[in-house]
Parts: sequence; C-alpha cells; structure tokens
Amino acid sequence: MKKLIIVFITLLFAQANTIMAQKPGVVVSKKEGWHKIGEVKANFKMEKESIVVIGADKFKAVKLMVKEAPINILAMQVFYEGGTSDEIKVENEVKAGETTKDFNVKEIAIKKVSFTYKTQPNSKHDRAHVELWGLK
Repeated sequence: MKKLIIVFITLLFAQANTIMAQKPGVVVSKKEGWHKIGEVKANFKMEKESIVVIGADKFKAVKLMVKEAPINILAMQVFYEGGTSDEIKVENEVKAGETTKDFNVKEIAIKKVSFTYKTQPNSKHDRAHVELWGLK
C-alpha cells in the first residue's frame, strides 16, 4: 500500500510538472498588432507541444518565436472554437532569436495551437523556448 501511494504521488508530480511547462496563453488587449499568446519549453522526450489559449481571442495570423536554442519546426495545427482545425506545414529550422514566417489563420477564436518539431543537436541542457504570437 505504501509503495502504491508513493507511485501515485510521483505520477501526480510528473503530470503537474508537464502542465506547468505548458503555460496557457491569455491575450486581453484589443489593440491591433502582434501579441504574445503563450510559451513552452521544447522537451527532448517529446516532439509535439501545445499552447492552450484561454479566452475567445481571434487573430489574423500566427507565428512562432524561438529563444535559447535552435529547433526544426515541422508543422503547426491550429484548433478553433467549434471543433475545426487547420494543419499548417512549416518545415523551417528556426535559430534562437528568430521567428517563423507569418501564417494566416481563420478569424475564429483559437482554443489551442500544437506544433511538431525535431530538436537540433546542441548541449543536453539547451532547450528551445518557443513563444506563440498572434496578429490582431
């Protein structure tokens, strides 16, 4: 019984750590222009990350900004309110300090944006910090 409780607590902390790594994005500004929606640290164990968007925000375009380490972004999937989604082919090696090109999206409230990637060879401790930006 004691081992079961320890395993349960360990799994709970592991799941909480994963959730904390993916910060949900909130944009409250009605101002036109680019707004940071959310961010995530790319994980070497996974090759897909998601950023959840809280609120009913509509954007004309989205892009990803990369910091700290390079990453090869293969594709993005934009999930909208109402259940529809768009698959966007990116296929772009993005160096730290650079962004992907702008990708036009439907002007429907976005629920979540997922992206698939491959990490670039670098130090074991360098992980790409990826930010999602939206154009209002």
